[in-house]
Amino acid sequence: MRFLSGLSAFPITPMDRDGKVDSEALRKLVARLRIAQVDSIGLLGSTGTYMYLSREERRRALALALEEAGGHIPVVVGVGALRTDEAIGRAQDAKALGAAAGLLAAVSYTPLTEDEVFEHFTTVARESRLPIVIYDNPGTTHFRFTPALVERLAKVSGIVAIKNPTDKSDEIGRHLADQRGITSDDFSIGYSGDWNATEAMISGADTWCSVLAGIMPDVCLRIVRAAQAGDVAEARRLDATLSPIWDIFKQFSSLRSVYALADLLGVCQAEPPRPILPLPEPARRKVADCLALLRRDLAEVG
Repeated sequence: MRFLSGLSAFPITPMDRDGKVDSEALRKLVARLRIAQVDSIGLLGSTGTYMYLSREERRRALALALEEAGGHIPVVVGVGALRTDEAIGRAQDAKALGAAAGLLAAVSYTPLTEDEVFEHFTTVARESRLPIVIYDNPGTTHFRFTPALVERLAKVSGIVAIKNPTDKSDEIGRHLADQRGITSDDFSIGYSGDWNATEAMISGADTWCSVLAGIMPDVCLRIVRAAQAGDVAEARRLDATLSPIWDIFKQFSSLRSVYALADLLGVCQAEPPRPILPLPEPARRKVADCLALLRRDLAEVG
């Protein structure tokens, strides 16, 4: 059985300007995901701005999320750090608190070689004994995992899954098939990049790692369940209703947009950590218009 499957929802981490987590707001976000019954929660991913939080605040966020999830939903948590010893510490914290796995990216100021990344991941997995999910996120780390490196890492004890980026939707099927060919049957293969993720699930990916699901899980779950049931037409039909959201994500970034969505939906009022600025008012109005259109379209499709 593969470690992760279905919908993994990645919420924001509301915090104040001093980097202290807003516990009430985070609980509300996790409660929405628990009630929706997502398959897993991706806490402190890039959308969760993990690199902007201290070790203490990461621990506090995870403890709050695990308590709110109530043991019913696996929580995968970001454990990335610039130094290997720091990443080990974050992973050990996560294991001690009860996280299901750690999400580890090749975070660095200095560009890393494949051997350096292999050693980093191997050491964190070995020293922490926490299951590790490879986080391939070249948009922020500027490091891309090659097939050769994925194949090496997938053979390491404790490295159990990968979260891939998505590029062109018509290339996902081939990418997935190639990755299946170099990994074991129990290795979970997931994709992010919300606007292409429906095609990834239709192609047979295990997991959709979704930003939108972190704030609007219900429609994302419907897409995943349709894809899992082989109902390609329904999955694509629902995905089409989200096209305005995907356009907003592409134009303003999913991170900034989802903060605006959280406010517009009345879930929480929060701003991304500085120096990231919230959306300017004209962009926020576009998000509000998009949300109103989406609600209408979803009501029509039932």
